[in-house]
This record gives sequence, C-alpha cells and structure tokens, in this order.
Amino acid sequence: MLNIHNLSVSFGGTYLFEEVTFRLGAGDRVGLVGKNGAGKSTMLKMLAGDFKPDSGVISQEKDIRMGFLRQDIDFEQGRTVLEEAYEAFTEIKVVEKKLEEINHQLVTRTDYESEEYSQIIEDLSDYTHRFDLLGGYNYVGDTEKILLGLGFKREVFNNQTETFSGGWRMRIELAKLLLQSNDVLLLDEPTNHLDIESIIWLENFLRNYPGVVVIVSHDKMFLDNVTNRTIEISLGKAYDFNKPYSQYLELRHEIREKQLATQKNQQKKIEETEKLIEKFRAKASKASMAQSLIKKLDKVERIEVDEDDNSVMNISFPVSKEPGKVVIEAEHVTKAYGDKTILKDISLLVERGSKIAFVGQNGQGKSTFIKALVNEFEYQGNIKLGHNVQLGYFAQNQAEYLDGEITLLQTMEDAATDTNRMKVRDMLGSFLFRGDDVEKKVKVLSGGERNRLALCKLLLQPINVLLMDEPTNHLDIKSKNVLKAALQKFGGTLLLVSHDRDFLQGMSNIVYEFKDQKIKEYLGDINFFLEQRNLENMREVEKKDVVKAAAPVKETNKVSYEDQKKTKTLQNRLSKIESQIQQLEKDIQHDDKMLASNYDKHIEDASFFTAYNKKKADLDQLLMDWEIVQEEIDNFNA
Repeated sequence: MLNIHNLSVSFGGTYLFEEVTFRLGAGDRVGLVGKNGAGKSTMLKMLAGDFKPDSGVISQEKDIRMGFLRQDIDFEQGRTVLEEAYEAFTEIKVVEKKLEEINHQLVTRTDYESEEYSQIIEDLSDYTHRFDLLGGYNYVGDTEKILLGLGFKREVFNNQTETFSGGWRMRIELAKLLLQSNDVLLLDEPTNHLDIESIIWLENFLRNYPGVVVIVSHDKMFLDNVTNRTIEISLGKAYDFNKPYSQYLELRHEIREKQLATQKNQQKKIEETEKLIEKFRAKASKASMAQSLIKKLDKVERIEVDEDDNSVMNISFPVSKEPGKVVIEAEHVTKAYGDKTILKDISLLVERGSKIAFVGQNGQGKSTFIKALVNEFEYQGNIKLGHNVQLGYFAQNQAEYLDGEITLLQTMEDAATDTNRMKVRDMLGSFLFRGDDVEKKVKVLSGGERNRLALCKLLLQPINVLLMDEPTNHLDIKSKNVLKAALQKFGGTLLLVSHDRDFLQGMSNIVYEFKDQKIKEYLGDINFFLEQRNLENMREVEKKDVVKAAAPVKETNKVSYEDQKKTKTLQNRLSKIESQIQQLEKDIQHDDKMLASNYDKHIEDASFFTAYNKKKADLDQLLMDWEIVQEEIDNFNA
C-alpha cells in the first residue's frame, strides 16, 4: 500500500532521520517507537501528507483512504457529540446539503414547465443516487452504533463536546476514523487519556483490522497486544523487525550482542595484521608482503554496532520548605457540570509526606478533584491548604498551557524568578534540551518534548506538595522511569493520578478509588489495592461490571472527619515503624556479613558488639510496637 524510500528530514542542519526505507502492506500493524523527539510524530505527519520530507519518496496505491488520529484534538466549539461524529462523512454531508437545497427549490418554485425546473429534477435524481452509493441512508445509524460501542450513552449524544474530558473527546475522534472505512490508520498516542475498557476495545478492533495500522505509543502492553511489527527510530536510523515490541527488544539486544562479539574478533585480527605490517616494513625482503597486507586490510569492511540512544533527562523535585502536619483538608466537596454530578460530598485529609494514588475509570472525578484543589473552578464544600503549603500542579493537558509561538528559553525565562533565572539554560540541558534546541519554538516540539518542557518549567516554582495528573502521557519509556525515580525520591507530599500500574508500583502508600461520585480509601500501595479488590491488574480496575467479589473496604464518606484523622495518624505511625524495622534489619544483616567475613577482628571490638546487640534489642521493641499499633487499627476498623 505504501512505499517509503530513502526518506530524510533535518531541522537546523541536524538529521532527524536519514535515508529511511520501509514498505507497509495490508495486515501490517506497526508499532513506531523511539525516544521523545526521535521523529515518530513527524513520520506519521509525512505518511499522512501533512509534512514533506527534505528528500526521498512516499508512494502509495491509487485511491487509498487514510485516517490520522493526532495527539492534539481540536474540536470546534458548539458541536454536539453526534454533530462532531458526523464530520466523518464529509462528502455525504455535502450531498445531503445539496439535496436539501434541491428539495427546497422543488417546494418553492412554480415554473414546472421551464428548463431550469427540469434540470432540478435531473439533479435530484443524480444526487439521490450518489447519496445512496455513499451510504447516506445508513450513516446516522452507523454513527450511533459506533458511539455506543465506544461507551457513550444515548442520552449524551446531544451534549456539547467541550463538556467532555480529553479521553472522551479522543473516543469521538476515533469513532470518526472508524466510520470512514480507511485503508490506512495512523494513530499517534491513541491510548493517552483513554480508560482501560476503551483500550481493550481498541485492541480488539485493531487486531482484526484488514488494512495498515501504524501506531506511535509508549504503552508496552498495548503494543504487545496489537502489533505484529516494530519500527524503531533511533539516532536517525530505522530498525525494522516483524515482531511485536517486547520480542523486538529481545531480538535487537541479541543482534547487538552478536555485533559486539563479531566486532571484537574483527578488531583483534586487524590489530594482529597491523603488527605484522609494522614488522615486515622493517625488512626490505618483506616489503612486498607488507604492501599486500595493507591492501588486504583496506578491503576489510569494518563491522559497525547499532548505536543506542541512552541519553536520559536528569530530574529532581527539591522540597521548598516544610509545611504543617496537615497539608490539605477537603470537606464535603461536591462538583457538578449542569445536571451531571461528578463528585458528591467528598471529605479527605492529606498529611505531610503522604504518597497518594488516585485510580478509577475516566470521568469518575480524579482530575476534577485535583483541579478543585488548585481552585480552577467553583465547587460546593470547603478545601483548606495547610500552613506553608506550596502546590506544584502538573495537568494532564499541561502542554496546552505552553505558548507555541515563543522559544523554549523564553518559556523558561518568563516563568523564572530573580533567584533561578540564571539557571534556566542548565535546567533545560538536564531535560535534554541542549545547544540550539533552546532557541526552537515550542510549537515544533513533539508531545513528549512538550511534557519534558512543562516538567522543567514546574521546577522553577517552590514546591512541597506535588499534584501530578497523568504525567507520563507522551513520555517515552526511559523518561517514564526517570520521572518515577525522581518522584520516589521527592521528600514532600505527592498526589498522583495514573492508569499505569508499572508507574504506580512503589509510588504510594495510600490509594483512593474514584467511583460513582464517591471515593474509597485503601491503606497500602497499588498492589495492596488490587489484592483487596481481588483483581489481577489495573485493566480489571477500570472495566465496568467487575464480577469478582471485592473485599470490604472502608468508605471514607461514611465516617466522621475526626475518625479519618485518627485512622490516618495510626497508619502513619505504623508506616514509620515499618520503615524503622526495614532499616534495622538491613543494618543487622550488614553486621552479620561483617562478622562472617572477619569474625576474629570484630570479636575483640567491644563497641561493635554493644551496637550490634542494641540494634537487635531495638528491633524486638519495634516489632512489639508494630503489633500494638496494628491491633489498634484492626479494632478501630472492626
């Protein structure tokens, strides 16, 4: 269907990729992967015809229908869900409008014997036939069927698109693509903002798609479940294998290891030949042999090893100042959009140092609650920030807050203060924006690069409480890992919204599930939450009508505010004791290794054994304390 031959693109004299060649045929489901800024979205734009390469050719079969799901969806305000979905039928709508005009003329005109009237009758016949061929009599029913399949309820069909979250708008755009019956689907980050149920539906659809699918995604599970081929763009080259993502990574690693081994053997032989050449050059009788070896060496094709781009951003979130013990108090928070209530009577207490994860289906109020905390809109109830609290907020559509017409450097300088303005170039460098990159306009950045810039900008303000709403959207896998490590080291308070279980693991000690306008609290990490819900993974969390029995949990809205405080205090005491126990066990284990390796030396050191025995005694006491506090919690929750 599509042939890509010797494609090259450069920006500012530097090649994004050079002489890339591959072919796409029916049934290919390609995962287009690579680091942020490697050129994935640019490649999709070129395949779609939105962007022309510096050199090379993209040829395609005649009359191919191509659909492109972009990262940034821009709906025209004032349209309903149905009206926006109908935009998929451009030609049908044109013909339909023409038929309306013709029918209006037939009703209003009375010159029945004129040539013009006869022409109108002929036009009516032609346009009616065309309307039928295009499926004009079925498009309304088909649209409703697809929207219902993607999770929309019939009663919201006439709601304005701007009243929906990013995930639901993505579904409308996806519905438009599916209704167009395209031969080629180009999907740029299709799982961003989608809940798990929608992702599973999309996976099933794409697995049975007969045409070509090219997907840019950093969702490893999605790629593994959908793709049968992987093309990675790295350091200007394309690596193409008929394997899904995880299998491709293993295969490429094996190939690179073989290349390294072969290159090492070749280099050894080259060095041996060079020594012989030097040796023979010293003797006149061996000069011809030396020249022969030189010619032979010149003909050797040097083995090259595929390069890996291992550059990662350097990020840390310093705590500005220590806030009070309670950083956020929310009481009876209710938020509705028109007749639709999102949150109802939510009360929540967040103490200093808490690491909290918000989970649940899209549209259940996770982002709404975060926005209420930063006072982005009016709501019922009361939210109070504690003493010395300094919020840092990363919205899931953070990139939209960036001005595309100014440079990266200007973006940072405009947000900087007198104390950190001199550091902005170094900060940009630590986020992989180096040299002339800082003079680029924001609008030319990829989605992942804009997220990196937004994270960098966030660090210009003093922070001791971080609110992170889907911060991994658009980020490549390596950047996700770096961000996760930075958030784990953050010494302040963290409230994190995410659908990504891998990212959530080890990030929280409290989980709140948003469901049916309420929240439920789970005093543990994400694995504890899934265990309590008797679920295997995050995909199960967000599916509708989960049939597995969930363990009884405490519903925070049904207990008093004082009881929440008491429970929180007990849990914090327990967490502190557990941390002390873990540290002492590590210290004792270290001392045991020292004794095993050099017992004679330590047996004579009285201070060593005094400290060693004290650690054991402290550990015994902490274990007793843990049992007491745990019993208090169990009795309180009984």
